[in-house]
Amino acid sequence: MAKYYDVHPDNPQRRTLGKVADGLRAGALIAYPTDSCFAFGCQLGERDGINRIRSIRDLDDRHHFTLVCQDFAQLGQFVQIDNDVFRAIKAATPGSYTFILPATKEVPRRLLHPKKKTVGVRIPDHNTAQALLDELGEPLVSSTLLLPDEEEPLTQGWEIKERLEHVLDIVVDSGDCGTEPTTVVDFSGAEPEIVRRGAGDPDRFG
Repeated sequence: MAKYYDVHPDNPQRRTLGKVADGLRAGALIAYPTDSCFAFGCQLGERDGINRIRSIRDLDDRHHFTLVCQDFAQLGQFVQIDNDVFRAIKAATPGSYTFILPATKEVPRRLLHPKKKTVGVRIPDHNTAQALLDELGEPLVSSTLLLPDEEEPLTQGWEIKERLEHVLDIVVDSGDCGTEPTTVVDFSGAEPEIVRRGAGDPDRFG
């Protein structure tokens, strides 16, 4: 049965998020809020957590997982960015965007797109997500909390616990959460490609 933590949206309780971070280090799979919508999250090297997300969402090996990072310094450890792309991404973060970029050797192979060797990265504009990342001290491996055969992500913490408590370990709810997935921009080719139109304005990359 999943533990449920109610966190204040403006002043997230550090002690509570410390417990969540400890759970992640012990292998927990969590659901947590972001500026776009709820997401699944697990620790970077947690093979079981990644497999559990694939199973819950019925994902194939071409799915791009996202490394949710606290800031640009952290993001830069995991992806290769040239100067033009750096400026474009810097201007749009933090925000409701996921960027697909060539991965560095810091990224576990199981997270990479099998052919492109790319990974998704983002920096959320959300107090609770940022506070959790600060407690954890490293990126969260994440994927939108969108279930198979459903068109929209789950957006209520209580409903997530009710429906998924048998497959999750922790639900973090701060009430204040977006309802639309991120806009996904692929920067791995010669020109930026909008892979998914979502919460972030895609026209700035058009």
